[in-house]
Amino acid sequence: MARYMLSVFGPAEREPFGEYGSREAMGQALADTGAFNERLERDGHFVFADGLAEATSATTVDGRGERPIVTDGPYLESKEHLGGFWVIEAADLDEAIALAAEGSRACRNPIEVRPFNSAESVRATLDA
Repeated sequence: MARYMLSVFGPAEREPFGEYGSREAMGQALADTGAFNERLERDGHFVFADGLAEATSATTVDGRGERPIVTDGPYLESKEHLGGFWVIEAADLDEAIALAAEGSRACRNPIEVRPFNSAESVRATLDA
């Protein structure tokens, strides 16, 4: 099975109940997301998942120079940001996309699906 990251995106600036609009809608989205997590675990797809603090809490570190440069805030300014993610195992991209569609419905946000580069695929690229 291949590993995929399902990245959940949402608005950078949040209202009291985010994009959900109300406490009840947010509670339902959290319950639906919990049920989706349970399904991933039950069906053997779940590797890891978590939500992230707001992008404004980020610290950017650039260690390419003699001394690292540390900057408060996210690396990129954007109207949307990464709010959370799942790392899953799926047979192929089609299965990962189908799972992402379920996750998107559950959390009520768009999801980006990206495969991981396994050590084997990176070695094959270097050897080519």
